[in-house]
Amino acid sequence: MSNKYWQHFGEVNDPENLEKFTKDEFQEHLPFEGFDDKGLVDAKSPRRDFLKYLGFSTAAATLAASCKIPVKKAIPYANKPENLVPGVAKYYATTYVQDGDVLPVVAKVRDGRPIKLEGNELATYTNGGTSARAQASVLDLYDMYRIKYPMHKTKDKFEEIPTLEKADELIGAAMKAAGGTTVLLTGTVVSPSTKDIISKYAGLRHVQYDAVSYSGLLLANGGKIPSFEFGAAKVIVSLGADFLGTWLSPVEFAAGYAKGRKIDEKNPTMSKHYQFESYLSMTGSNADERFTHKPSEAGAVAVALAGAVGAVGVTSTVSPELQKAITKVAAELKAANGEALVVSGSNDKNVQAVVAAINAAIGANAKTIDWSRPVNYKQGLDSDMAQLITDMEAGTVGTLLVQGANPAYSWYDADKFKAALKKVKLTVSFGEKLDETTDLCEYVIPTHHYLESWGDAEPKAGITAFIQPTIYPLFKTRPFQTSLLKWSGNNTTYDEYFKAYWTGKLGGDAGFNKALQDGIIITAPTGGGASTGIGASEAAAAIGTYKKGTGTEVVLYQKVSIGTGSQAGNPWLQELPDPVSKATWDNYAIISMKKAEELGIKLNSDYEYYPQKPLVEVAIDNKKIKIPALVFPGMEANTIAIAVGYGRNEALGVTAAGVGVNVYGLATNNGTTVDNYVTGATVTNLKESYKIAQTQKHNSYEDRKEVVRETTLASFKKHPNVIPDFKDELENAFYENAHGDFRNATLYPQKDQPGIKWGMTIDMNSCTGCSACVVACHAENNVPVVGKSEVLRYHDMHWLRIDRYFISDEKNPDEVKGVVFQPMMCQHCDNAPCENVCPVAATNHSAEGLNQMTYNRCIGTRYCANNCPYKVRRFNWSDYTGADSFKDNQDQQIVGKLDPVVFQMNDDLTRMVLNPDVTVRSRGVIEKCSFCVQKLQAAKLDAKKANRPLKDGEARTACQTACATGAIVFGNVHDKESGVYKMRAENTKRNFDVLEQLHVLP
Repeated sequence: MSNKYWQHFGEVNDPENLEKFTKDEFQEHLPFEGFDDKGLVDAKSPRRDFLKYLGFSTAAATLAASCKIPVKKAIPYANKPENLVPGVAKYYATTYVQDGDVLPVVAKVRDGRPIKLEGNELATYTNGGTSARAQASVLDLYDMYRIKYPMHKTKDKFEEIPTLEKADELIGAAMKAAGGTTVLLTGTVVSPSTKDIISKYAGLRHVQYDAVSYSGLLLANGGKIPSFEFGAAKVIVSLGADFLGTWLSPVEFAAGYAKGRKIDEKNPTMSKHYQFESYLSMTGSNADERFTHKPSEAGAVAVALAGAVGAVGVTSTVSPELQKAITKVAAELKAANGEALVVSGSNDKNVQAVVAAINAAIGANAKTIDWSRPVNYKQGLDSDMAQLITDMEAGTVGTLLVQGANPAYSWYDADKFKAALKKVKLTVSFGEKLDETTDLCEYVIPTHHYLESWGDAEPKAGITAFIQPTIYPLFKTRPFQTSLLKWSGNNTTYDEYFKAYWTGKLGGDAGFNKALQDGIIITAPTGGGASTGIGASEAAAAIGTYKKGTGTEVVLYQKVSIGTGSQAGNPWLQELPDPVSKATWDNYAIISMKKAEELGIKLNSDYEYYPQKPLVEVAIDNKKIKIPALVFPGMEANTIAIAVGYGRNEALGVTAAGVGVNVYGLATNNGTTVDNYVTGATVTNLKESYKIAQTQKHNSYEDRKEVVRETTLASFKKHPNVIPDFKDELENAFYENAHGDFRNATLYPQKDQPGIKWGMTIDMNSCTGCSACVVACHAENNVPVVGKSEVLRYHDMHWLRIDRYFISDEKNPDEVKGVVFQPMMCQHCDNAPCENVCPVAATNHSAEGLNQMTYNRCIGTRYCANNCPYKVRRFNWSDYTGADSFKDNQDQQIVGKLDPVVFQMNDDLTRMVLNPDVTVRSRGVIEKCSFCVQKLQAAKLDAKKANRPLKDGEARTACQTACATGAIVFGNVHDKESGVYKMRAENTKRNFDVLEQLHVLP
């Protein structure tokens, strides 16, 4: 049976309506104010309304340009900052630390403003890669909802404390009056200098708490987590761990994983990845083979696998299908001779103990599991958090200091924490924003954003990354470490303490300055040994006593964009399409096709093509939530998956408030750890609908095949020349004037092209779909955020998208064999169909092979977008960073009312993130990928000033630098020493150009 490659259910269930839906792709399909039911401008409206809606009224444009935007006068520096050259960027090594993620980065600073982050290539464990959240964190610095000064709550209202000294005085007196124990509640602390300060605070009790817990992994391994070396594994088995997306250290793991996915055509080999899971995760999408089971069966699967490899003397009962898969996987694990790795996403200590025994049995220790470099990403224990709440209820906690933890939002029993908090006499938060826990505290002393801070982080034993400020603090904030020092009787600031701490360890100022310049120091590993946690037989026996799951089961997971919710107020992340669902701006219940059938949800044209999705009620005991449902292939039939991190409070701003539903409360405590799943749920179709903004079906390839191509490793070895030759499929006329050379056959005369010719090649075997490149493109190129209401109308502006294709049997779409992720941006075609049809030559071809856009020449006909087979050109219907997005200018907007998030993106503070090297486009023009032409020009200029040729690797695109797996390679294809030339030369049997049969020469 042949494979079907498809993007959404309409392609397999409703091809007739799909054709109707896509034949007029460039009209608006959704009703909106001033539009008819097809989204077209209402023909009954008067002409002046037509002009108002389309925004081409000269009077409206004049009015918007005057009166509405404050005049800003530029004046020269009276005292120019030292070493600052206007227009010249500076780069500072620093480190992104958030929820256990530790990513060394390099911050680009223009005129005193950090505007872009790139990975630090000296950090070998991340391969210089980044994540979507790290890329977006620069926008958090300019968040208008950050707390701007210290505050004191009186009568349920916060009031500003005039000075930090006054705050110290008030809090010092309150701490003496409170008595009892002083507790510091934080997220995982990876900073050695901060831990040193905490250890010297007399009488201070430190509790670490992680919103997404790894207690089970810690308890099973004697309180330590080893380094997992995915790059050394030939066989990888994941039991529900989304290690490429969100589990533990995904950027590090993706970098290692990609090593085994690179193909050498002379000797093609590849690691084998098996995934056992309950829902279709990003990691599962990349697996060679995946198998589904209920979340409650995770323990049984682990025990069955342990028994099959001889790790334990007992086995468990699983379905015949699962047992067959486990037998096959076990044989491959044993045959790998230690070059294999098993990981689990369970937070059950018994499951993790069994997994540790499997790794020991297959010889993974010291090969793919490195105990010499234990990791520090997650250190919080659920039992410590539960004990703290018990002590708070008992009234023994006099003062609670909170930093980087938000249990009032993310603890499974948040109401119990809130009630206990009322019994604490003094509560102080160091939060950057007024999150759910900070809002309940009496005092708030906001800490710096990490880009304003000094600091350090030790992600692994022997590896230390450094944090240094890239901008003077924007608000009246202070490092929380300074507060701890002062309140413990030490008048040293954290900046001074930090420098003294590291100059002592690094042999003086020279060593300290070198460490700051590099951003990271790596020393020889000092650890050793292996797991000393729970016995495997004891754990397997305990799992055997577990009750069977009943009814529908709910599994909670993290999205690569929102994660635990700490950055839920970030518009770049909210608008980032989820790699698998391609949905933005919401969480939802992912259900199987079978469950949809049970609930009476029909996959008809209304469900598939329009954003209205059915609302369902999920009830577990006395907890109930209303949430939209998305039907997905590859789901376990009776499992529902819902993302955490949504449903935030109003104080976090328009981007986060009211978006999605908080589902942390659905989790349960199994006695020692918090489970990320629950059984016995009931699901009810409420017969109501809710709009979900998905991007996958916004573009149609007009039923053209061969957009993606793939084969198996076995087939490639047997038939290496799998890429078909399209010469026979084309008319002979193509070759008449090209001497039979397919590549040179165009309507135009051939011209020599000396010098540089830019080109990009993407190794789709290495791309995991993580979408770090998408956010990097936003940051580098000032790509606007448009808000949910505009995404619903297909006005999303991403210059780079990651297309997702399901692979299944043509007759059975629910059984997903695999998923393919394909990055898609402007192809800069050498025979570009967009260039021929532009009446004003706004889009043209450069001498270096780039397809260019001249914004001030474009008149917005969109002929080029209609003619683009890749659908990568974006028409900006609104001036999202200008006049259209001001609150007092709604009457002049193109379509009624823009999404509130656009106002946040246009705030004066937020606009500080804009890259001055890139034109900020007004409305009514086409935007698209430019291969970061401003970066190319800057690299060429640097080479010219040095009087030398441009070297390979000096000109790099934003998407390329963000990628941890090295999937994107860019450079001069005329340079035979360049990476892109070599990649193409060494992969002649795997190379293909997307839709090359159209002969646009991408």
